[in-house]
This record gives sequence, structure tokens and C-alpha cells, in this order.
Amino acid sequence: MELLEMCRHLMVAGVMLAMANQYVAADEIQYPQSERVDQRDEYHGTTVLDPYRWLENDVRKSEPVAAWVKAENEVTFAYLESIRQREVIEKRLTELWDYERYSSPFKRGGRYYFFKNDGLQNQSVLYVQNSLDDEPHVILDPNKWSEDGTVALKGLAFSDGGKYIAYGVSSAGSDWSTWSVLEIDTGHLRADEIQWIKFGSPAWTKDEQGFFYSRFKPPEEGAEFQSVNLDQTVYFHRLGEPQEADEIVHRRPDHPDWGFGLEVTEDGRYLIFTVWKGTDNKYRVMYRDLESADHQPIDLIDHFENEYSFIGNVDMLFYFQTDLNAPKGRVIAIDLNQPAADDWQEIIPEITETLRSVSLVNDSFVASYLQDAKSYVKIYSREGPLIRTVEFPTIGSAHGFGGKRNDNETFYSFSSFTTPPSIYRYDLTTGESQLRYQAKVAFEPEDYEVGQIFYESQDGTRVPMFLAHRKNLQLDGSNPTLLSGYGGFGVSLTPLFSVTRLAWLEMGGVLAIPNLRGGGEYGENWHQGGTKLNKQNVFDDFIAAAEWLIAKNYTRPDKLAIQGGSNGGLLVGACMTQRPELFGACLPAVGVMDMLRFHKFTSGRYWVDDYGSSEDPEEFQALLAYSPYHNLKPATNYPATLVTTADTDDRVVPGHSFKFAAALQYAQSGPAPVLIRIETKAGHGAGTPTSKRIEEAADAWAFLVKNLGMGGH
Repeated sequence: MELLEMCRHLMVAGVMLAMANQYVAADEIQYPQSERVDQRDEYHGTTVLDPYRWLENDVRKSEPVAAWVKAENEVTFAYLESIRQREVIEKRLTELWDYERYSSPFKRGGRYYFFKNDGLQNQSVLYVQNSLDDEPHVILDPNKWSEDGTVALKGLAFSDGGKYIAYGVSSAGSDWSTWSVLEIDTGHLRADEIQWIKFGSPAWTKDEQGFFYSRFKPPEEGAEFQSVNLDQTVYFHRLGEPQEADEIVHRRPDHPDWGFGLEVTEDGRYLIFTVWKGTDNKYRVMYRDLESADHQPIDLIDHFENEYSFIGNVDMLFYFQTDLNAPKGRVIAIDLNQPAADDWQEIIPEITETLRSVSLVNDSFVASYLQDAKSYVKIYSREGPLIRTVEFPTIGSAHGFGGKRNDNETFYSFSSFTTPPSIYRYDLTTGESQLRYQAKVAFEPEDYEVGQIFYESQDGTRVPMFLAHRKNLQLDGSNPTLLSGYGGFGVSLTPLFSVTRLAWLEMGGVLAIPNLRGGGEYGENWHQGGTKLNKQNVFDDFIAAAEWLIAKNYTRPDKLAIQGGSNGGLLVGACMTQRPELFGACLPAVGVMDMLRFHKFTSGRYWVDDYGSSEDPEEFQALLAYSPYHNLKPATNYPATLVTTADTDDRVVPGHSFKFAAALQYAQSGPAPVLIRIETKAGHGAGTPTSKRIEEAADAWAFLVKNLGMGGH
């Protein structure tokens, strides 16, 4: 029997090949020497040490940091490559990943567009077809932009008549993007080029002569990936003109922290400014009448107290999704002739489920809700009465439901942990869903079961958690278990299909995903319950999930791994420093690890909405109490840890992970390895090539196989 076939057979049985050792002892690994400096900072009368401050320097500009990265990677990759199962895992991941994937189609200018990936393409390709039955052809293929797949499509903006498409391009995973303009019919790439775009996309005028966009001022040379993003300004670009000639439409030098989302209404009459200053969904709203000689935008919502997400308009009647007096969300209408708050109309009231998004299609509202973190979609008339509820086959996640006001169709995708994505066309007149594509993945979904349980957190709060595993699981405490979470910024974790997680289930692992406070699963109150001075609730919820899994005999501490990325990386870092004895392995990815200085880099200042700021005395004390970097204690037995980050991450700068890893290696007194894996030519995650995603996943699962003793060791 060939090795790969043998390994597949063993995976199906839920067993990995035997290993020589459960782990390589920490004292057998020669960690690079990380210089400690005498950096002391004063915060409101408290002295805080920061011995690895030098690791904040940009790896591209600092020879000492570059040398440290090289040395750490040499140690880490030598360790990972020594794991005999790693090659088998990577082969299986590659096999699972090799399936055709489609996005939901969307209609622009009378034509249909969709993304498709043949399976192992590094980037998905944009296709167009004149009708749903026509043969599609390629419009944009990012795979041709670089040999290694590290140049990615960042965003799309179609002109109303369908003549042009503006598209953003980013390199090496950076949030910065450069936008170009393509003539769709001819395939001609125009000379127009717009630079220094981040966190936004253009909004075309109805006549297709140009578009509005917002951008930051160019950073100083050499500071592109670390400098704080300020002074976003709104411009108008006329086709054929150089960017230097673009007209300033709006800026607020008195509020350099304000950002501007832009949208031109479907009728072409109004430019909508959604003004934001952080990560909370709390917006000011302005509008400009594009048919008026007065170019000054008019305030419609003049405060940052609630969400006001623009849905659409009918003449001067504007529709918004809001949490005003409705923490789970509702829909209101504002008449520009009577804009006072007392004259606002409620169209869709708040209900038990949590409203996540609303679109205006077929002159009706398609409202997407969460019911205990599962998708739930309702169709309402424009006047408010319920028309129908969209039915789904099982517990899962539905995404899509976009379109224009006069469209009579929309599209959505549906998936779950063990249900590969299916693409549906939904007829808004009849309420029928037509299956257009169902992904075919090389696994047996009937071998697994997915469920949801509820457990109590430390303060008695009831928290939901999804569980996925092989059928007939033995609750004997011996199952390798992956506990993954996020818990912040109103982000909701729903049951999504992932071949990476599927490989974990095939290996006999249990997958557990709790919906922690700080997320948006139960509306704004749930979100705020895990922010600022309440942030410890998030960690308590996660720790309680781990304790529930152990108490119910799913696993035990030495078989339990925790995983999270970005804010989830913070989650892992905080929990492993608070309860190191509770976990067998930890996978913090691109995490926010220094809670006292995060706001000093790139977009970190926006996160003050969720975290608070060390510049505030009370918030400083809360941040210091859980900041992962500052709470590592020397001579402590920490779990096996693989920190991951990337050199071009300009959202959570890699200095967070660098400092945390150096401090962790200094503090570790136990036998488990504590390593850092630093990807090159990659960023925070978006646009990462398929090849790199497979390699990263193989490394993570191999690390868990070795350190959780999968295979009886």
C-alpha cells in the first residue's frame, strides 16, 4: 500500500501515524538570543517595562530585526520539517482544497459576474456572462499579476451602465491598494491610476464620467507599513485625468481621525457620506445633491451615537439599518423633506433575532438575521409587512442577497462546517430557490455531525457553542480538540465550510467554536459586553468553554488546543497567559499582543472603540491586566505555542507577535516548544495565495499532531 493511501486510511480511522516523541523539549531547542533593553514607560504613575521595544522596528528597514526574523524562522521551520506527519497532512490538505469554488453571481449593467477558482489557483478569477445560460469569459485574472500569487484583487466598483470596472490591487497582503479602470467590452486598461486607497472603494457617477473616492495622504517613504492612518480625504476623479488633478470634494482637517465611506444612490441623484472614526458601527451621515449647484454636503445624522447603514432610497425617502432604540437592529425611513428625528418612520421593527444586513431588491427588503448565530432570512415589503421567510436545508450560513431595487432575482451561497458551499438563485417573486452549483469535495459528509450547545460563563451568562466531530464520538476525555474563537468588534462566527477544519475533523479532532461576548451574534448589547472595561468577559467566556469541554469528557487539558487570529490572536494570548495549565497547545495568529501601544501604528487607532486606550487611566489598568505581552511571567510552564504573523501585515503590525514570541521564549520554563512562524510577502490574511494557505495550515496541524500526542503518544 502506498504511503499516501495508507495515511488516508489511518485518517479515516481517526488515528495519525505514530511519532517518536510527543514533543521536542524546549531545552533541546536553541532559541535565538533576543536582546533585552531597559525601556521603561510611565503610564499614569505606573512604570511599565518593554524590553523588546526594538522589535517594533520595520523588518524592511532594521537589520537587527531582519536578522532576528531569519534566525527565528530557521528554528521554527527546522522544527516543523522534522515532524514526519507534516508532508502527509499537506498532501491531504492539497487534495481537499482542489475543488472548483464559485462565488454568488451578481448583476451589474445588465450582465452577470462571479468569481471562480479551479481549485488550487492562488487567486480567484472574475468572470462575466451576458445571461445565466451564456458561456462565461474571464474579465480579471489576478494569477497573471505575479508568479507567486502574492498580488491580489482588493475590490471592485462597476459603473452604472456597465461600461467600466474600477478595481483595486494590493501586493503581499498589504491593506494599501492601487485602483485602475478597465473598459469591459474592449478589455482595454485605461491609464487612470489611483493610489493610497485603504478601507474604501470608489463610487461612480451615473454618467460614467468619473468616480468619488477617499484616500489617505501618502505616508513618508519607508513608513508605508507602520505610520498611523490619518486625514482621509474625499476626491473626485474624472476619467482621463491624472490623480494629481483630482478635485477635493470634502475633508475635515479639524477631525483627522474621521473616515468616509461613499455611495452614489441608484438614481444617481445623491452622494452618501457614511462618516466613521473607529470600528464601532456608529456613524454620522451626510449627503450631497449631485444635481445642485451647492457642493457642500448636508448633515443628516450629526453624531456618532448609533449605527445608520444606508440601504437605499426612493426619491427623497432614505432607508437605514439602525440600532437606535433597538440593539438587535431595525429599519427606518428618513424623508429629506422632513429630516427631524421625530419624523422618522419605523419600517421593520426589532425582533428576537439579530439583524445583520439589509438590501433593497425587487422593491422589497431582504433582511438577513442571526438566530443563535445561524442564518435566518426574511423578505419584507417596502412598507414593512413580512412577505416570507427563506428556508435553508440545515444549520449553516447564508451570504449574498444583493441586487438593485428593480431586480426580481438575487443570489446567495449556503454552507456549514460539513456542507460545502452551494450557490442558489432566489426568485423574489415566487420565493423559490434554484440550486445553480454545489461544490464537490473529496470527503464523506455523512461521517460527521454538527450541533450546538449552550454553556454558562463565569458570571452565569449563557453562551452558545458549535461542535463538529465524527459520528459516534467516545466521550472519554481523550479526543484532540480545537477550540477557536474571536470575541470582538461585533464580528459573528457562523457555521462556515473550511477544508482546513475539515482536515482536522478527518484526523479525529473535535472542533468547538463558541460565540463569545464582544461579537455581534446577539446585537449591540452582546458586543458591548465584551469591550473596553468588559473585555475580560470575552476571556472568561472562552475559558468557560474549555472547562465545559473538559467537564463533559470531550477532552482534557493536554489534548486541548486553542486558536484565533487578529483579535482572536489576542484572545489566545490572553487566555494562555491567564490559564497556561488549561491548554496543551496554542495557535495565536497575527494577534494584538501589546495592548498599551497598538494605537500608535497604522489602523490601530480605530480599535480604541473596542479596547479602550492606555491614554485613559481607567482603561489603562484594564488593558495592562490582560495584555498578553505584559502578562508573560518568567519561570512559567507555558503550553506548546506556535505564534504566526507576516512581514507585510500593516493592520496588526508584526511587532506585536515579535515581542510576544521573544518574551514567551524568555519566560518559558516548561518542556513544550514556543515558536514563531513569520511568513514573507504576506499580510493580515486577505489575498493570501492558496499555496501559502495550505502550507500555513499544514504547519499548524502538524504542530498540533506532535504536541497533542495524536496517535496515542
